[in-house]
Order: sequence, then C-alpha cells, then structure tokens
Amino acid sequence: MSAKPNVYLIGAGPGDPGLLTIKAREVLESADVVIYDYLANKAFLRYRRPDAEVVYVGKKGGDHTLPQGEINKLLVARAKEGKVVARLKGGDPYVFGRGAEEAEELLDAGLTFEVIPGVTSAVAAPAYAGIPITHRKFASSVSFITGHEDPTKDESAHDWDALARSGSTLVFFMGVKNLPDISRRLIAGGRDPRTPAALVRWGTTCRHRSMVSTLEDIPEEAKRQGFKAPSLLVVGEVVSLRDRLNWFEKRPLLGKSVVVTRSREQASDLVRLLADMGACTLEFPTIEVVPLPDAGNIRAAIGRLDTYDWLVFTSVNGVKHFWDVLGALGKDARALGGVEVAAIGPATAEALAAKGVRADFVPDKYVAESVVEGLLARGAGGKKILLARAAKAREVLPEELGRAGAAVEVLPVYETRLAGEDPEEVLAGILEGEIEYLTFTSSSTVDNFFRMLPPERFAPLRGKVRIACIGPITSATLAKHGFTADIEPTDYTIPALAQAIADDAKDARER
Repeated sequence: MSAKPNVYLIGAGPGDPGLLTIKAREVLESADVVIYDYLANKAFLRYRRPDAEVVYVGKKGGDHTLPQGEINKLLVARAKEGKVVARLKGGDPYVFGRGAEEAEELLDAGLTFEVIPGVTSAVAAPAYAGIPITHRKFASSVSFITGHEDPTKDESAHDWDALARSGSTLVFFMGVKNLPDISRRLIAGGRDPRTPAALVRWGTTCRHRSMVSTLEDIPEEAKRQGFKAPSLLVVGEVVSLRDRLNWFEKRPLLGKSVVVTRSREQASDLVRLLADMGACTLEFPTIEVVPLPDAGNIRAAIGRLDTYDWLVFTSVNGVKHFWDVLGALGKDARALGGVEVAAIGPATAEALAAKGVRADFVPDKYVAESVVEGLLARGAGGKKILLARAAKAREVLPEELGRAGAAVEVLPVYETRLAGEDPEEVLAGILEGEIEYLTFTSSSTVDNFFRMLPPERFAPLRGKVRIACIGPITSATLAKHGFTADIEPTDYTIPALAQAIADDAKDARER
C-alpha cells in the first residue's frame, strides 16, 4: 500500500470554520485538488495551495451539480493522474455523508484513501442551539436517523415503534421535507405528542436559526416560521434545556451580513471581530496594497536613519513594507535606536511592537490632525521628521508640520490600487435584503468602491443598507460621493467599528 493516500475523505464539520480539524487543514494546505460540496464552508478554501485545482460538486435539495456517480469518477480520475485529492464533505464523511461509497469506489479502482473525521452536525448544531443531545436527567442514549425517506413507501427502513418507545434523543438529518410523516409515525408509535422538539437550521454558521415546539405541532410551526433545509430535527426532553443553555444565538450580529471593503491583507481583523459577534461577512476588497516597484528611496532613507529625529508611521501597511526593506538590508529594530517613533493609532503601535519597537507617541484621536498636535507638543516643530506612508495620502501631516518649522521628508513605502472585484454580488445582496451593513475603513476604500460601483447605481439601494465609516475623515470622503454615514464610532479603530455595528443592530432590535 502506498505510504501516502491518493484521496483524503475529509469531514469539514458543520460550517463554523473554527471546527475544522488541524489534520484536515494540513491536508488542504498540501493537496493538488480540492473537491467540495454544498455543506462544506467555502471559507475552508483559503487554506488550499494557491495553485490547487478547486472543483465544486454541491448537492442542494435534489439540485445536483454532479450526481454521486460522477463525483466518484472524478475522484478516481484525479487520483489516477497522480494527484493528491482532498475530498471535502460537510459534517463527517461516514455520518450520512456517502463517504463509504466513495471509499469503496476508490478501492475498486486500486487506489488508496484516508478518512479524516469531522464534527458531525448532529452533535454541533444542537449544542450551538443550547440543546445537549444527552443529559443525565433526560436521555442516556441518542439515535441519528435519516429523515429523507419517501413517505409513500410501503415499508420504512426504520422501526418507528422502537424509536418512539426508546426514550433516546432522536436526531433526524434531512427531515424537514418529511416532518409531518416523522411526527405522525412517532406519535403513532407511542411517543407523547407533547414531547419537546426543535429544528436547527444552518447550525453553527452565521445563518444559524433554531425553533422549539412539540412533536405534534412542529410541522405546522416550521411551515409558519419558514424553516427549510438544511435543518436538523431534535426530538426529546433535552430540548427543554434550549432556552437556558442557548449561548450562540445571543451573539449580537447573528444572521446579519456585513460587507468588508478593506484589502484582503488587512481584512482579517475586522472579519474575525464581526464573525465573533455572529455576522456573515462578505469580503469585497476595493483596494490592493502592494510594494513600490522600486525600493531605492526606502533603502536610502534607512541608510541615513540616524539623521532623523522622528520616524512617523501612519498605518500597519507602512510598518510592514518599511520592515520588508529593512529586513532585506539585513537590519532590524536596532536600526531605529536613535530615532523617536510615532504611530497614528493602536493597531500601528501593535505592529511596531511586534517588530520590537515601542512607539514613543500614539495620539488620543487616530487621525493626522491629532498626530500633528501631539508631535508639536513634544517639540517636533524644529526637528527633522521621516514620514513613512502610502504613495498617495492626505497632505495634512507634512503640510502642518512644515508650517511649524519641521523638516518633513515624505517616504512612500507602499501604494494602493483599485482591486479587480466584481460588484454584482454586493449589488444583488443589497437588492435582495441579504446585506445589512457596508463598512469603510479609509478614504481610499470609499473612493475605490464608487469607482467600481458608480454612485448613480448605488443610490437607488441606499435605503436598504446601513453604512459604517471608521471615522470623520472617511465619512467626509463618503459625503463627497453624495452619501451620509449611518454609523461612526467615537474611537477610530477596527474594534470600535465592529462594536458600533453591533450596537446599531441592538438598537434596531429594540426599536
């Protein structure tokens, strides 16, 4: 047998990216081909190799991008080409996932495979809804059951009487379509019609919803509340704990969709904060941050660092790209030994700290005007200042410091350019009411957004989405395009922006 399997059958878990196993991530990072289905979160694809082939074979409520037989052939074909294949499946491959069928097909073709189990939704989705599937008071056993049976069949694959009498927690996969039949059969088998029952839809994801009813009433209640696939049905006394133990649904932005327009390099902090609050995030980078084509001026400035009194950084990007050149020259933080260092805000100060430099000055308000005021208060008016920033930026810092007598040298260390994203997904999401918030974290994100999506196309949709700007400068840029920010935090930071959106959502619920 080959030392390395041809195909890895990977359980992607129920949807929360944090529930992907470490081993699954390691395989995704090295595989030649990634084949994934409808219930496997697309966020996992960021772990793939940049040059890996990606194939979507999703199956959604009978709508098959590829039938199972074709999926089997695809796995075999790619593996026979000598490629390492990562087959990413929602939940666990062997829990109603047809992973065993795919494994048998591989063996019949003389190929090898390995199974990487995943967190099954039968455990995770109820847990996120506050429902433990076992509990010493209520249930000492649990049954996982497929609810996807044809109710017109003469005989069921299930012993409904045994299930009804068992006292076990019953967890039905794919049961929404057949809810009336499941309810009827269990009650006919002797289960109390008043037994608590719950549905959990899109469990563990930002689209997570749950509802509680009784075994008798849940078919009608599900219809009334619009519950559809993919949903799990949980039947048993453990459901009575849902209101007390429900923790995930308390997240302030659960179910809210937020567009993040930062560059991909910077988006992760805001995306993580929003996701931790339950939001669905759509990354729509309007800018790309890239190094300058010629770093000659940066190298020259580094060579004469000892001639400056202050070195000022206006962004995390400035720190990164300055240090890239510094490192390439074989230097480190010691090169800044005789220079006082200023950071425009706490995130920039943290980036400096990660490089071993403690900022000598961080203003209370994280805008250029406050940097000027603070530096002048520290006697920088007659000093020599090196300003590391983007190639195109506001001129407030150099102009105001220059008026105060400082000798300011502007040093571009990176540039931003328009990202090549298609705005149609954002437009459609706003039009259909699926996107509630649009965020801007700098003037350049605003300007580039409206270069990609002209104001006249956005204007008819303005009332359908709330706009959050990180601070007054960004809001002023938005105003130049004819729009007003709905949300602006008092602190001009990414954490404050995320919290301001959460506060706005809370206010909307209370209204």
